[in-house]
Amino acid sequence: MKHLLLVFSIIFAIGCGSRNQSDVKDSETTPKSEATHYDGYKLIWADEFDVDGKPSENWSYEKGFARNEELQWYQVDNATVKNGHLVIEGRKEQVENPNYNAESQSWRENRKVAEYTSSSLTTNDSFTFMYGKVEVRAKIPVAPGSWPAIWLLGNKWEWPNCGEIDMMEYYIKNGAPSILANACWGSNEKWKAVWDDAIIPFTHFLEKDSEWADKFHTWVMDWDEDFIRLYLDDELLNEIDLSKTFNQGYDGNFENPFSNNIDGFGHYILLNLAIGSGGGTPDDAQFPLVYEIDYVRVYQKL
Repeated sequence: MKHLLLVFSIIFAIGCGSRNQSDVKDSETTPKSEATHYDGYKLIWADEFDVDGKPSENWSYEKGFARNEELQWYQVDNATVKNGHLVIEGRKEQVENPNYNAESQSWRENRKVAEYTSSSLTTNDSFTFMYGKVEVRAKIPVAPGSWPAIWLLGNKWEWPNCGEIDMMEYYIKNGAPSILANACWGSNEKWKAVWDDAIIPFTHFLEKDSEWADKFHTWVMDWDEDFIRLYLDDELLNEIDLSKTFNQGYDGNFENPFSNNIDGFGHYILLNLAIGSGGGTPDDAQFPLVYEIDYVRVYQKL
C-alpha cells in the first residue's frame, strides 16, 4: 500500500494539482458541442444534461452497497445536473446500513455503516440497444480511491453471461493507476468472466498532457456485429473480436452477448463513481470527489 500511495503522489505532482479559477470558469461556460456527425449514422438517444436539478427520467439508480466490496453507499442525492453537466459526487460521510447484521457473512450486511457515499446511474429501465456508436464526454476524478466508470451490461442472463462492456474505468491495476477499456463474457463457472481487457497506465496520458486530469475527454465505442472498438480522444485503446466472445457454457449458455439476433436483447448504460476496492485506499483530504459528464450520445446506422 505504501507503494500505491507513492504512485499516487507522483501522479498528483505531475498533473493532478488543484484547478485555478480560469480552469473552473472554462469548464462551466464552454458551449456544448453540436452532436458529432457520423456518415451513415443517426442519433437515436442522448442526454445533454442541459436542465439544472436532478437528472432526467432517462436514469434510474443503484442503491446501497453494490459490488466488489467497494466502500461507497450508492444514493440518489449525490447526482445532480449543473451548468450543463451531470455531476456525480463522492463524499466522505457516514450512512447507517439498514441491512446491518453482525452475524452475516455478507459484506453488504456485516458493515454497520458506510463511510462514503456516491451515485450510480443506469438506463436499465428506459433504454437498451445493440450495435452503434456511443460517445461520452467527461472529466474524471483521479484522486486515490477513485473508480469512475462508463460501462454497459446486457439485459438478459446473470453476469457475466449477460456481457459487460467497459468504455472507461480508472483504477489501480498492476500496482499503478490506469485507464482500462474492456469487455467480458461468461466462462463455464458461475460468476467467473472471460476478459478482453486493455490496461493503459495513467502516465501514458500524463506524458502527453500534464494537465490531462483537469480537462474533459471523449470516449467512443464503435460496436457492430464483428467488433467492439473503444477509443479515448480518437486513440484506439482496444479492439474486441466478437467471433471470440461466446459464453462458455455455465448454466447451459453458449450465446454471444455482443453479437446475436435474440429478440429483446440489448445493453444498457451505467455511469458511476465507486470508491475504494480497485480504486485503492481513499485519501480523505481529496474529498469530495467530482465526476462530471457533459453528454451521452448513442448513434445507429441508417
